[in-house]
Amino acid sequence: MAELWIWRHPRPDGAAGRCIGAGSDLPVDPRRAKRLAHRIRQQARRAGLPRVIATSPLRRGAAVGRWLRRWGWRHGVDARLAELHFGAWDGQPWSAISREAFAAWEADFLGHAPGGGESLAALRQRQAEWLDEAGDLPARLVVGHAGWINALRTRHHPQLTAANWPRPLRYGQCWREPAASDALNPTPPDAR
Repeated sequence: MAELWIWRHPRPDGAAGRCIGAGSDLPVDPRRAKRLAHRIRQQARRAGLPRVIATSPLRRGAAVGRWLRRWGWRHGVDARLAELHFGAWDGQPWSAISREAFAAWEADFLGHAPGGGESLAALRQRQAEWLDEAGDLPARLVVGHAGWINALRTRHHPQLTAANWPRPLRYGQCWREPAASDALNPTPPDAR
C-alpha cells in the first residue's frame, strides 16, 4: 500500500451537538477550507508529496480539494471516502438518540447499522476497496471524515468495541500511515 496522508476536513457549519454522517452534507466556511488547503499544500511541499488530493463528494471535504485544484493540483472525488451513513440518526442532535439505540450499536459495534444506515463493517469494506486501488503514486493524500479515519486507524484491531474506538482527530488534523514496506505501525506527522 502507498503511504497515506489523511487530513480531517474543516469544522462544518451547524455540526455542533449533532450526529453528522454521509447523509448530512453540511457546508464549510470557505475561509476554513482555504486555510486547510494551504496547510496541506505546505506540508506536501515540505515532504515532497504528489500534488494529487482525493476527497469524498461531501462539501466539508470537497471544498478543500477545490481550493487545491485552483492552485494546480489534481482533485479526485470518490464516494467511497464518505463518512459513515447514520440513516435516521443523520442530522439529529445526539441527545435525541435513545439509550436503547446506542446500546444496540454497542452490542454489535461492527455489524449494526446505526439509525438503519451503514455498519462499520460496510464502511470498512468500501474503504478496503479504495485502498486496494493505490495506483502508481508513492503517496496518497486525502481530506477525510472522522469515522472513516478511525475505521482506518483501527482496521487491524482484533477486538474492536465502542469502548476502544479512538477519539476522532481534531478538525484539520493530519494522520499518516507509512507505506506497507516502510513500517508496520502508523505514526502521526506534525498535526498542527
